[in-house]
Amino acid sequence: MHFNLPTYLTLLRIVLIPVLTVAFYLPWSGAHVVSGVIFAIAAITDWLDGYLARRMGLATRFGAFLDPVADKLMVAVALVLIVQAEPRPLIALASAIIIGREITIASLREWMAEIGQRKRVEVSALGKWKTTFQMLAITLLLLGLDIPHGGVKTTGELLLVVSATLTLWSMIVYLQAAMPVFKAGAETE
Repeated sequence: MHFNLPTYLTLLRIVLIPVLTVAFYLPWSGAHVVSGVIFAIAAITDWLDGYLARRMGLATRFGAFLDPVADKLMVAVALVLIVQAEPRPLIALASAIIIGREITIASLREWMAEIGQRKRVEVSALGKWKTTFQMLAITLLLLGLDIPHGGVKTTGELLLVVSATLTLWSMIVYLQAAMPVFKAGAETE
């Protein structure tokens, strides 16, 4: 296993998960702003590790495995914290859609890799847009827990709905890409 700068940035994102959680529950004003900043730093490392891996030719198999795991863990934990703090149907539904899609597509990719069809469900531009909206929404929602004025919370909610919509759309695209494999498998059974 080879560790390099992109891999260390991914590992940092995993380390930030308990830091984010502890900061979220600190008993002082501004704890959610700190959580939002921590999440934003994690989101930046997500972009940066991929950029450096491609730009500097530092992509590794371990990094390709660990990067999406770190992303999904960070997003799921942050969404659970937000839903716990703001238990409203819209936030809960959008969060459930996002987390459910991540589990579904991660499982689909694993299965497709097992049967040699991984390329059919590689990350697309739509998936990157989904991630961008998701990271912005979660950052704003965390900040908005302590900054209720100025539209931060409302913008975060709007972006979360956009993110959930893109999440569903991208899931449909990935499932459609896998459909020929599903059909071929059904015919051989």
